[in-house]
Amino acid sequence: MIKLIITVFIFSQLLFSNEAYEIVKKLDENMRGENISMKLSMRVVSLGHERTMKMQTYSQGTKKSFTKILYPPKDKGITFLSLDNQMWQYVPKIERVIKIPPSMMLQNWMGSDITNDDMVKQSSIVEDYEPRILKKDEHIVTIELIPKEDAAVVWGKIIINIDTSTYTSSKDIFYDEDGEEVRYFIYEKVKKFGKYYIPTYWRVQSSEKKNNFTEIVLEEVEYDTDISEQYFKKSALKRFSR
Repeated sequence: MIKLIITVFIFSQLLFSNEAYEIVKKLDENMRGENISMKLSMRVVSLGHERTMKMQTYSQGTKKSFTKILYPPKDKGITFLSLDNQMWQYVPKIERVIKIPPSMMLQNWMGSDITNDDMVKQSSIVEDYEPRILKKDEHIVTIELIPKEDAAVVWGKIIINIDTSTYTSSKDIFYDEDGEEVRYFIYEKVKKFGKYYIPTYWRVQSSEKKNNFTEIVLEEVEYDTDISEQYFKKSALKRFSR
C-alpha cells in the first residue's frame, strides 16, 4: 500500500511538472512568436525625475535581438545587439562598439528598471528554468521558476502569474540568489496580434525603491514578419545606427 501511495504521488508530481512546462512553453512562444518587431516608448521615473525614450526592437528566438534608440535626440542612434549570449552596444557620439560582459547583465539598462538581460532576452524561461505550479485559480496559474544547475541566469527565482486563456503573464516577481525580492513586472492591456496575445502596457517596479519605476507601452507590434538577417550581425550596430 505504501509503495502504491508513493508511486501515485510521484506520478501526480510528474504530471504537474509536465503541465507547468507546457504552460510556460506556450507563454514563451506567445511572447516571442517566430520573430517579433516592436516600436515602444519607455517612461523612467527615478528620484522624482522622469524621462521618456522611444525605440525599435527586432528579435528572433532567444539568441538574436537588436534594439535602436529613436528618442530623445541625445541618445538617438545608440544600438544594442545580442547574439548567442553575447551583447554589444554602439554609441554614435564616440563611434565605439562596446562589448557588455555577462557580469553586467543585472545592470540597469539606460537608467531604467529594465536590466541588460531583459533587453537582449538573453535567458529563456523554457531552457534555463525548472517550472513548478504553486497555485491554480480558474484560468490563472501561479508558477515558480527555479534556475537549472547549469543555466547562466541572473535570477535566483521568478514567480509568474499566467492567464491560460491568452497565455500571457499578469505579474512576474524576480528574486536574487538569496531569495530576496528585487522587482516585479505588472502587465496590462492585452491585445491580439494575429494568433498571438501580448500585454501592451508593462510596469517594472523596484521592490526596495518604491518611488522608482519604469513604464513601457508597446505602440506597434508585428509578429512573424520578414526581418532581415542583417539586423543580427555585428555590422548592424553601426549600419542601422544612422
